[in-house]
Amino acid sequence: MSNDSGSGGVQSVDRAISVLEILSQRGEAGVSEVAAEIDVHKSTAFRLLGALEARGLVEQAEDRGKYRLGFGIIRLAGGVSTQMDITGRARPICQELAGEIGETVNIAVLRSAHAVNLDQVRGPSTITTYNWVGQITPLHATSSGKVLLAYLDDRERARLLSDGELESFTPKTMVDVDALELQLARTRQTGYAYCLEELEEGLNAMAAPIRSYHGEVVAAVSVSGPAYRFTVERIHELAPMLISGADEISRRLGYADRS
Repeated sequence: MSNDSGSGGVQSVDRAISVLEILSQRGEAGVSEVAAEIDVHKSTAFRLLGALEARGLVEQAEDRGKYRLGFGIIRLAGGVSTQMDITGRARPICQELAGEIGETVNIAVLRSAHAVNLDQVRGPSTITTYNWVGQITPLHATSSGKVLLAYLDDRERARLLSDGELESFTPKTMVDVDALELQLARTRQTGYAYCLEELEEGLNAMAAPIRSYHGEVVAAVSVSGPAYRFTVERIHELAPMLISGADEISRRLGYADRS
């Protein structure tokens, strides 16, 4: 497959996906069955299966000549399943946080060079009906974004922050990379990040990291509210509650802190 180009390469990809779908439906299938199903010569089916096997996406069953899906499929599905797990397992905690703190709670993940909001729960004190779900927000100007940046490896973080000048959204937006790096270092020390009217005037927020089973930060849970009520003093006061909530979500994703 790697030697194909142009329309031939696209056809090979399409056939490979068809092979995976066949094995998903049947459980197991031989070369002849696969070839007949996708209407190709047995040698072509054999090459497709060989390429997929090399990547761990299929494997030969104990009965030689039969193929089945391999554990590599789990690796590919991990991104989607983790995202689904986050929203499903986080929602009860987000509802508790929103109820106790009284402000809007969001879950966000890193996508490319932005934070994407997956879920939102409004608190009883919320005065706005703005829905952040599905919204793409800048990393440097949001509390969730700062958390996601803070726990990236140094090289990836430097790459994201070197793509031109940081955009200013309000007079308080942090646009100096060195100063931002100091904030991110502080985030790693304290376990939470906060923004004071950096994305929108009159809006403050704080966020804490959510970890997967393997310990990497895969999302951030944030609380946001009007600056006149959700003050910096209140943010620091409520930070332990938010961190505790983030830790509980992480535990529900299978993470166990062994430090």
